[in-house]
Amino acid sequence: MAAFQPSDSIVIDRTGLDALIQVLRNEGRRVIGPCVRDQAIVYDEIAGIADLPEGWTDEQEGGRYRLGRRGDAALFGYAVGQHSWKRHLHAPRVTLFQATRQSDGTMTVAEPPDDPPPTAFLAVRACDLAAIAVQDRVLLEAEHPDPHYRRRRERAFIVAVHCGEPSGTCFCASMGTGPGASGGYDLALTELMDTGGHRFLVEAGTDRGAEVAARLAAPPAEEADRAAARSVVAGAAERMGRRMETDGIKRLLQDNQEHPRWNEVAERCLSCANCTMVCPTCFCTSVEDTGDLAGETAQRERRWDSCFTLDFSHLPDGPLRTSTRGRYRQWMTHKLAHWYDQFGESGCVGCGRCITWCPVGIDITEEVAAIRETAE
Repeated sequence: MAAFQPSDSIVIDRTGLDALIQVLRNEGRRVIGPCVRDQAIVYDEIAGIADLPEGWTDEQEGGRYRLGRRGDAALFGYAVGQHSWKRHLHAPRVTLFQATRQSDGTMTVAEPPDDPPPTAFLAVRACDLAAIAVQDRVLLEAEHPDPHYRRRRERAFIVAVHCGEPSGTCFCASMGTGPGASGGYDLALTELMDTGGHRFLVEAGTDRGAEVAARLAAPPAEEADRAAARSVVAGAAERMGRRMETDGIKRLLQDNQEHPRWNEVAERCLSCANCTMVCPTCFCTSVEDTGDLAGETAQRERRWDSCFTLDFSHLPDGPLRTSTRGRYRQWMTHKLAHWYDQFGESGCVGCGRCITWCPVGIDITEEVAAIRETAE
C-alpha cells in the first residue's frame, strides 16, 4: 500500500461540512451518505449533517454486528456496514424491457426510461473505492459495457473519507486497498478530533472536486493538520482486525481444488448467499420474466444473483454445482484466484463484510490461512 500523503488541502469545520452537502444538493444531486436505520449504519439520502451517525460506532466480528455509542461526536467513527455503494451503481433490480398487447392484438416491446438523477456519495471508504474500480473494470471496460451501470457511474460525485476506525473483520491493509484512499475520488475528507478541535481536512482528487472545494471559502490546511491526517490513517492500519497473506494466492488456491478444508467449511456454510449480497465487487445477475394473468403485459427484470444458489449453475442436465462444498470453493477461488485470470486483479478488497454478515462467522482470511498451512 502506498503511503498516505495529504495533498494541497483545506480545512473545514462541521458547518463547512454541512455547506459542502448543500453545494452538492444545489447542483441537483441526491446526496447519499451514512445514517442510522434499523440498528445499523446504512447509506441513504441525506439532507445535511444532522442525518449523519454522530457519536455512533459499530462492533463487528465473525457473524456479529452491533451499534454502540462513542464517547465523542465523531460523524464517521464507524467501519463499513452491510450496504456497499454497489447498490447505487449496479442496482439490485433493473427492468430491461416491457411488452404490452395493443388493441389490434399485436405486442409492442420497449425499454423503460432509465434516467437516474445525479448523485453524490458521501463517506466512501478506501476499500469501497477499490471495489468501485473493480466493478468499473468488469462493467465498463469489458467488451460489452453495461449501459445501466455506466449512466449511474458517470453521474456520481464521490466524496471519500480516509478510514480512521477499522472493524474487527477489516483486512484492507493487507490487500493494499486502504485504509487511506489513494485515488478514485473527487474530494476526500479526514475527520480530525484533537486539541485543534473537530474539523475535516479536505483534498481534491479531480478538477470538479477542486471546483466544489473552492466554493467553501475555507482556509488552507497547515502542516499540523496534514500530520494529524497521516496519523489517523496510520493508526487505522495498526488496528486492522485481520490480515490475509496474498503472496502466491492465485496458484495456492488453483493447485488445491481437492484440499480437505473445502469439506470442513462446507459443514458450516449455509449456502445463504449473504457473503455475495454484501460483497462490494460481486456482480452476478440473472433475469426474471413476469406477466399478468390476462396476458396483456409482461416484463423482464435483471436482478442480483449468487453462485451460492443451486440454480445459478443450472444447465440442461441440471445444476453444475450441486454441493455446498463446490459452491463455496467456486466463490472463494473465483474471488481470490480466477479473478486475476479474467480481470488482472483480485476480486477482494478486504472490507470484511463477508465475515461479519456470515450467520456462522466463516472467515475468508482463516480459510486461506488453513489451506496455505497444509497445502499439497
